[in-house]
Formats: sequence, structure tokens, C-alpha cells
Amino acid sequence: MIENGLERRESRRSMLKKLGLGAVSLGTLGLLARKSAAAVVGPTGQNFDDQIAAQITANNTDLAILQFALNLEYLEAEYYSFAVNGTSITNAGVSIGGAGTQGAVTIKANPKVAFVTPAITQYAAEIAADELAHVKFLQTVLTAAGQQFVARPAIDLLNSFNALAVAAGLGASFDPFASETNFVLGSFIFEDVGVTAYHGAAPFIANGTYLSAAAGILGTEAYHAATVRNLIFQTGGTAITTAQAISNVRNTLGGTGLDQGVTVGGQANIVPTDSNGIVFSRTTRQVLNIVYGAVNASSGLFFPAGFNGSIRS
Repeated sequence: MIENGLERRESRRSMLKKLGLGAVSLGTLGLLARKSAAAVVGPTGQNFDDQIAAQITANNTDLAILQFALNLEYLEAEYYSFAVNGTSITNAGVSIGGAGTQGAVTIKANPKVAFVTPAITQYAAEIAADELAHVKFLQTVLTAAGQQFVARPAIDLLNSFNALAVAAGLGASFDPFASETNFVLGSFIFEDVGVTAYHGAAPFIANGTYLSAAAGILGTEAYHAATVRNLIFQTGGTAITTAQAISNVRNTLGGTGLDQGVTVGGQANIVPTDSNGIVFSRTTRQVLNIVYGAVNASSGLFFPAGFNGSIRS
């Protein structure tokens, strides 16, 4: 496991080598889902994408997308809150009850990260505040629209990282709360996914006010992602290789050609884009494949009981 310390580049590389990298075992990902990876269906028996199409026709897509986004924001907010404060978002007065099944957060004891670099300490605190604000904002918007926002689903911040460590060839376990370096690598798993999720949802949002808000959140997530990617690039060495292994897993699960590491051809790649310089876009299904840890899974990995909401797997 990586030790604390990012003061000198060479020492960072030495620390990161302790992770060790092997071949990415994509076959392992098939074991991550807690339920069958059969066709994903909802309460009506429709395929997940068919449900999206049906809601577009019914003119209530916007709120369904916001509920979908809220599930993801719960995950990010809890990760950063525990890392920075050592406590859940509930300690900040955030409601976690609502539509669907409220779940607990599975996490190790005393998860607060022992940050040692002032800049990273401040970055982490800022991102944690942003993600907390996103949860509150989406809950407020949904309430104002006359819809009960979804409850925080069960979130796994312990076994999920261990499973990913095995899948990416990082060993039997990975603790993102063990050090600030581990924390940055853990953050890399989430941030790019959030950017692609909001971009993928944009064409389906009809209400201009909601679209503007979603674009604003996408921009915030992109700033977060760039900060994390830049830290990994500056660390260099095995950190870059580790990020590439994570990117490879996401690329296989969440759509081939929709993910990039922090370098391409040995050069910095802080902003992953297509040939037009546009950030990648993922469908709801592709996003779920990543956070559930298996293609077409109905739950698993970070969400052991699946998402909450009217559109769910």
C-alpha cells in the first residue's frame, strides 16, 4: 500500500511502486456484480434504454435524469466527505431519505485521510464541498418540481475498491483512504465518469433551466477531473501506469474508445477528448456498467443494491 508523502517526485515514484502492477484482469470484473448480468429491466419489464425513450415521449425525462445524477452525486459526496472529514454527508445536515430504499455506506473505520501536502489538502476540501453542494442542489430542484428525490442507496467504499484492485492488477486490496496518494488515485476512478455521464445526458434534457444547471455541474466535474489527472501526471511513474490500468477497465466496461489515461503516446493528456477536442459522452447504461462493475449488471461494486429511482436497473 502506498505510504504518505508527495514532497519530492522521486520519493513519490518510489512509494507508488509499492502498489505493483500486473496485467488487467478484465475477466475478474464478471464476478463483481451482486446480481445476474442478464438484460437490465425495470418495473415494467422494459430494457433500461427503452425506459429512457419512454420517458422522453412522456415528457418527464428531465426529472428522471436528475434522479439518476443524484445517485452518482451521493457516491462522490460520501467518498470525499469521509476522506476529508472522516464522516458521512449526514453530519453536514444532508437528508438521505427519500424515494426508493435508503442504504448504508460500507467503509473502513477511521477513513479520514492523513493529508500531508497543503495543496492537496485544500483541493480535497474544495471538491468535497462541491460534491456536497451538488447533492443539496439536486434535492432542492427535484423538490421544487414536486417530485420526491431518491434516497441515498447502499454505497460500498470498501469491498468495491478491493475488487477493482484485483481487476486492475493492483493486488488483493486497495485502500483509497490510506494516504493522500491513494486518495488521488481513488478520485480518478469517479471524476471522469461524472463528466461523461452529464455530457451523455445533455441531449435528453428538454428544460433549458435544467440543461444549464447540468452544464454547470459538468463543468465543475471537469475541473475536478483535470485537477486529479494533473496530480497523477505530476507524480509520474507508477501513478500514471495505475491510472492507465483504471482507464482500461473503464474503457472495457463503459464503451470502447470513451476513456483515456493521463498520458497518450508518452505525452500529457490532462483533458481526455475525441478528435474534435470534445469530452467523451456515455449513456446511462455505460455509466452503470462502470459503477456496477460488470456489463449489463443490475447492481454491484459501488452500488450493491443498485440505484434508486423511477429509471433503475
